[in-house]
Amino acid sequence: MNFYEQIKNSQFFRVLFIAFLILLLQIPTVMLQNLVSDRQSLRQEAIAGITGNWGRSQSILGPRLYVPYIKRFQVGTAEKAEVKYGTFLPDDLQITGNLDSEVRYRGIFEVPVYKTKLDLRGRFVRPDFTTWGTRPEDILWDRAELSLQISDAHAIQNQASLGWNQKTIPFTAGQGKYGSNEQGIHAVLKDAMQADTFAFSIPITVNGSEKIAFAPFGKVTKVSLTSDWTNPSFQGVWLPNERSITQKGFDATWNIPSLGRNYPQQWNNEVSSNPEPIQASLFGVDLISPVDNYRMADRSIKYNFLFLMLTFAVFWLFETATRLRVHPLQYLLVGVAMSIFYLLQLALSEHLGFKSAYLLSSIAVVTLITTYSIAVLRARKRGAIIGVMQVALYSYLYVVLANQDYSLLMGSIGLFAFLAIVMYFTRRMDGLEPPTARRIEPTSSGGTPSEID
Repeated sequence: MNFYEQIKNSQFFRVLFIAFLILLLQIPTVMLQNLVSDRQSLRQEAIAGITGNWGRSQSILGPRLYVPYIKRFQVGTAEKAEVKYGTFLPDDLQITGNLDSEVRYRGIFEVPVYKTKLDLRGRFVRPDFTTWGTRPEDILWDRAELSLQISDAHAIQNQASLGWNQKTIPFTAGQGKYGSNEQGIHAVLKDAMQADTFAFSIPITVNGSEKIAFAPFGKVTKVSLTSDWTNPSFQGVWLPNERSITQKGFDATWNIPSLGRNYPQQWNNEVSSNPEPIQASLFGVDLISPVDNYRMADRSIKYNFLFLMLTFAVFWLFETATRLRVHPLQYLLVGVAMSIFYLLQLALSEHLGFKSAYLLSSIAVVTLITTYSIAVLRARKRGAIIGVMQVALYSYLYVVLANQDYSLLMGSIGLFAFLAIVMYFTRRMDGLEPPTARRIEPTSSGGTPSEID
């Protein structure tokens, strides 16, 4: 036997060549991953187009009360003065809202949007400056302002006014002289700071999309939301104390004490403040679809390498056990068919949803590979084994995708089980006769592969 025949009949080099084919098939895998990213980007552009006109995700922070004061200090023998301001949060904050949702489309892409009528009510106590050593005559009560931060203020749908101790004060755009550069509205209180407590009410209607969030600014913050959206995802540091989700929508209620957040009830601007604790305390609800098709497609593509390895290993075991020779082109075509599954799944999911797309794609690919394997392996039983294995693989993949928290565990167990099976069937490799007697080659006409003796 010459050197070429030895290489040709060597199981070691055969396995190396199969491994090379698997690596070669990673090229379409990378292309598929890039395609998923491109489709995600296209979807984000469509969403940005819709939400830019209707209203983006909304975060409601406030209200907060700003009261300026004079800070006096000595510079040598002279007394200097600067105007500082204190920020005060409400003692009690109650927010009720009703979200009327709908789904809007741009091309084949969709995004959930909503219109919500919010009613913010609560109470401020008269600000206390004694902890900062401020004299009563240095407090500039007539310059006080109340601010409400709204992440996308252009989506406000009514000319909101502030109810303040039975007075009505109109809101003005922006967060005022003392607020941040973020979007929002403010009201100048002027001579309305003469009481010991201040009851406020802010009825406001805003448009938004995808999610809405709030900050727990009250010593006790209570938020009650109702909506006709049936697939909510509650997010943030706090989940609802009470919630009910039905086919008609959801109801959720949060009761949050100030002890659970990482910022005080009042502070001043004598030292720079960090907005991150406030952002970290946001809570609310996402109006998300039950399944993100692109995230699922990206996760499923990551299993392509493993599935190719498992499928090619079974073909190789048939080769070593039955004296058949599967042509490299036939390996390659099976691998391409398995890669086509992810393309079909991605394309169909944009129109039918993930579950239907996954079912149709897996049925199509399993049928194709099974019928092709029957011809390649020249036996219905062998092809049926390949088909059963493909059904098991795609069923296993669906379970893994649907149970993300257990995907690592399930993947590890599945890989161990496969390795154990391969080790069992290859435990007597030395006793296997080299598969030189028969070779299966594809025909030029596309018919049943022929035998070469």
